[in-house]
Amino acid sequence: MHVTRRTLLQAAGICAGAAALPGEAAAGSDPERTEAFRVRSGPPTEAVCLRDFEAIAAEKMSREAWEFINSGAADETTVRRNIEAFQALSLHPRVLLDVSKIDTRVKILGRELVHPILISPTASHGLVHPDAEVATATGAAAARATLVVSTFSTKSLEEIAKAAREPLWHATYIMKDRGLTRELFGRVKSAGFEAIVIPVDSPVVGARDREHRTYRFKDKKAVSFAEYPASYWRFPTTWKDIEWARGATDLPLVLKGILHPQDAERAIEAGAAAIFVSNHGGRNLDTLPSTIEILPEIAQSVAGRVPLLLDGGIRRGTDVLKALALGARGVLVGRPSLYGLAVGGAAGVTAVINILRNELEMAMALAGRPTISSLDRSAIYLPEGKK
Repeated sequence: MHVTRRTLLQAAGICAGAAALPGEAAAGSDPERTEAFRVRSGPPTEAVCLRDFEAIAAEKMSREAWEFINSGAADETTVRRNIEAFQALSLHPRVLLDVSKIDTRVKILGRELVHPILISPTASHGLVHPDAEVATATGAAAARATLVVSTFSTKSLEEIAKAAREPLWHATYIMKDRGLTRELFGRVKSAGFEAIVIPVDSPVVGARDREHRTYRFKDKKAVSFAEYPASYWRFPTTWKDIEWARGATDLPLVLKGILHPQDAERAIEAGAAAIFVSNHGGRNLDTLPSTIEILPEIAQSVAGRVPLLLDGGIRRGTDVLKALALGARGVLVGRPSLYGLAVGGAAGVTAVINILRNELEMAMALAGRPTISSLDRSAIYLPEGKK
């Protein structure tokens, strides 16, 4: 089923409370928008869950920005599966344990973080807010969240670093021009970034149908798959490139886009300081397994030698808990942070992270798991025969 703004807005209505949406008059003559406002009941109030932010952002973004950010590859099976797989997992709570104090502290790459929720690298924040990544960094800092900055940010990495008050990592594609890549590594370190995240899952960009129908670049020609060969961007990276990168910087390297245990093993051999389980938010290759489905297999292979990170489908604090219980050290959110940025700038980004953080602490208390170290596979309900 094609996911439209209308279906997203309708789905968002199941969240507790109604989002802060303008009245019906603001919907103008668009019948889809008018009906979307009608599906919400009760008086308008602040957004109380991430789906509320998504619904409001759909009205605030330009159509081009919305389709670029919200869409996935091809039929978007992986986009849906990322979320549905979390929903299919049941928690297995314990009771009568002391949960008067909830401790969400984790240590990742040698730094103690007050909570395990980070912000995934996403491009072009200027599409949704004039302060772009500077506002994102400001909002992340207020929520005590580590931000991973994209190579394709609107603002320069130096501008972003000046606004940051929490750790920054940089997602750096290895470009054909090694000199340019080495220079970028140097700028990243000089600006105070603490790690380099290398996306390894994008030798080519996937068939993003919705994005191509509403191409956001006015000065460039959209990719046409009706032509052969299609002229789409290519970012080929091999293990030799990772070996080169390891020698080109002394910052910790995190490999993003690992979905196979053999690749996880080779990543450790290549000197990766952490492994980032990701399917690129379903934006490149469709019909992949969800990240939460593949996580246990990766965790078993890695066996705690390096920390595991995960993104893709995180929309609730219970999702965070499930990922941590199945082996992740930290989780990252991409699209939700952009929805927050579109809705409220830096304050919107802060609110998105705070909602997840509060939901995580509530879930930990209700599950009888007061510390991150108390989360393991026993927190997930697995019927006999599936354990």
